[in-house]
Amino acid sequence: MAFSDAPAPVEEHRFPCAQCGADYRFNPASGVLKCDHCGHTDDINSGPWGGATLKELDFQTALAQDLPQAEMEETRVLSCPNCAAQVEFDPDIHAAECPFCATPVVTDTGTHRHIKPRGVLPFSVDERTAQRAMTDWLGSLWFAPNGLQDYARKGRRMQGIYVPYWTFDTDTTSQYRGERGTVYYQTRTVMRDGKRVQTQVAKVRWRSVSGRVARFFDDVLVLASKSLPKKYTDALEPWDLPALEPYRPEYLAGFRAEGYAVALPDGYDEARAHMARVIERDVRFDIGGDRQRIHALDTDVRDITFKHVLLPVWLAAYKYRGETYRFVVNGRTGRVQGERPWSAIKIAIAVVVGLIVAAGVGFVVAQTQ
Repeated sequence: MAFSDAPAPVEEHRFPCAQCGADYRFNPASGVLKCDHCGHTDDINSGPWGGATLKELDFQTALAQDLPQAEMEETRVLSCPNCAAQVEFDPDIHAAECPFCATPVVTDTGTHRHIKPRGVLPFSVDERTAQRAMTDWLGSLWFAPNGLQDYARKGRRMQGIYVPYWTFDTDTTSQYRGERGTVYYQTRTVMRDGKRVQTQVAKVRWRSVSGRVARFFDDVLVLASKSLPKKYTDALEPWDLPALEPYRPEYLAGFRAEGYAVALPDGYDEARAHMARVIERDVRFDIGGDRQRIHALDTDVRDITFKHVLLPVWLAAYKYRGETYRFVVNGRTGRVQGERPWSAIKIAIAVVVGLIVAAGVGFVVAQTQ
């Protein structure tokens, strides 16, 4: 999405330690910048790097490609040839492994031009806690291969990734026409087993209705990444969006950020589909009665605004016996989701044991009879 012909500045952020000059990392446990070399810490708000405000941007202005240049940036990215993930890397890194699918890749030092993030939800779960949550989750899965569990428990480092999302705000008013159904019962006499039996038959009395419902949508969240299966990232919810901080690059110190792959208009289409489902539920509630029919629904959508935000995910991608398994951990709550591995040997043993138990039960029943 090109918003201007003028080049956006290439964003490079370094956070040198005030004591030894090595790089700071954001520490999720303490919420401060910490130097891994000398242990010195610094509060984010005391640094010289500055930050942005957590504000909404006008959706129509963005569609018209008329956003201010200050809202755009370019970052150096690595593009994975396997899963197409675009992940920010430091300019001095020229070879790495994709954190999303464990594919070895070589950077081309290309750039990704995009709308700047406006909000960030900082990590509060550290890597050790995320690793423990993942291994506990694997251990709770029946029929997971022991080899994969052992492989995961070896302590291979997880990747802290800030995953891109869109949020949308809008005010809506919906006019509708439909019918309200009231259930009533009629008594009928029917023949059953040669006898006359009275029974109650449900009927519905319909009455035409019309009305209006209004709803303000705040922070409708849409995943802007295509690198992970959406069913896993959706299952990481809920996110504590009220805790969003205005974007400051210090929060990304020591972590990586993925560039968004879902364009803003496509993100809005998904958000609008979610809004439509909520509005339909509101209309049915407003119609009332026992049953509802909606014949016409016209929604006026006003004052659409959006934000590009980054949410924290710990990610592990393991290659085991030629297969890639990916696990994601919510960087705020520790909730784990991932691709469920299966052990054919364990399943076969369970089937055999089940057959033996069933045969034993059958034998005991036969003897008692």
